[in-house]
Amino acid sequence: MGGIAMARALLSTQDMRDQALEALQHHVADELHAPVFQRDPDYIRDHLPTIGQVVRRYFAAEVRGLEHLPSDGPFLLVSNHSGGLLMPDAWVLSSALYDAFGDDRPLYALMLDFAFAIPAFGEALRKLGAIPANMTNAERALTLGAGVMVYPGGDREAYRPWTERNRIEFDDHTGFVRLALRHGVPVIPAVSHGSHDSLIVVTRGERIGRALGLDRLRIGVFPLMAGIPFGLAPVFLPNVPFPTKILIEVLEPVDWSAHGPDDTDDPDVLRACYDEITDTMQHTLDRLATEMPHPLATRLATAAGLVRPTTRRPDVS
Repeated sequence: MGGIAMARALLSTQDMRDQALEALQHHVADELHAPVFQRDPDYIRDHLPTIGQVVRRYFAAEVRGLEHLPSDGPFLLVSNHSGGLLMPDAWVLSSALYDAFGDDRPLYALMLDFAFAIPAFGEALRKLGAIPANMTNAERALTLGAGVMVYPGGDREAYRPWTERNRIEFDDHTGFVRLALRHGVPVIPAVSHGSHDSLIVVTRGERIGRALGLDRLRIGVFPLMAGIPFGLAPVFLPNVPFPTKILIEVLEPVDWSAHGPDDTDDPDVLRACYDEITDTMQHTLDRLATEMPHPLATRLATAAGLVRPTTRRPDVS
């Protein structure tokens, strides 16, 4: 059965769909009642270097600008992300942070609730430092003195159509701005390029997602993707990611020192800060896309020995 036919079949079985959604809701809710902070330095030390090595080699990943990250104290690392649920750029950046700071520096990543309900995967995410994405958890992490990675674009960005791969798309989510102003922490943009060429998203499938009732799981998309081996397929039949080259550049912190906690309810301040960081990130993404317009071809050339990887790993001070 083709991907579109499978999606139609799902839409036609309303009773079964409602029962499945209700069961999933309960399962996700149960998982969210688990302790939030389960980061395990021993687990990270045993697994993240291997994961990072595999991902970096497969995608010939290059990370720049780690010197802009503080060596201690809380900070907010705001990044775009691509590549769907696999999020190869997130793994590349996480492994680069491990290389820079080791396993003793507390770092947490905000992630979609549903990810924690995936058997084994959710448990591994928690041990690696992932926490459910909400304001309460993020604030608790910052008060613990941790660095917090946030991907404001959520599932809409991770599954944006391939034709929009070179766009920063945070969907007007300003929660991260409120968080930064409330706590007065350094806000550091990180821009990823190349990851979204690893899969061909034909459509987010937002109408299908609404029809399926996925909003009950805080999911707004039901993507259809083209690739190998399934051809045009829905998201639950994951195609093998293409081995594209990934570039990530960590930028200098934005200067929001003129604002503070009293500005968190001022829509003009929130919009100005949001526009500043997204414009900065978009300019950087445009530059990276100009530098490397064809991530798949560049990766294949690297594999053939025609291009030498130049991953930069500066010291963090």
